[in-house]
Amino acid sequence: MPETPRYKVVETSLVTDESLEEIINEWVGKGWRLESIQFAMREASKRPAMAFVLFVQ
Repeated sequence: MPETPRYKVVETSLVTDESLEEIINEWVGKGWRLESIQFAMREASKRPAMAFVLFVQ
């Protein structure tokens, strides 16, 4: 019987390449696999207000 996957969601309001790299490197180093990144946008800005980084194990 296959094991049920476990998911981890990391929310960040600091959406920069450095902050996303730090989150990804931290959780991949702990054995999680990057699944996807979802961005929440502001209406008045082209930059994301938040990011949700999803991992699976």
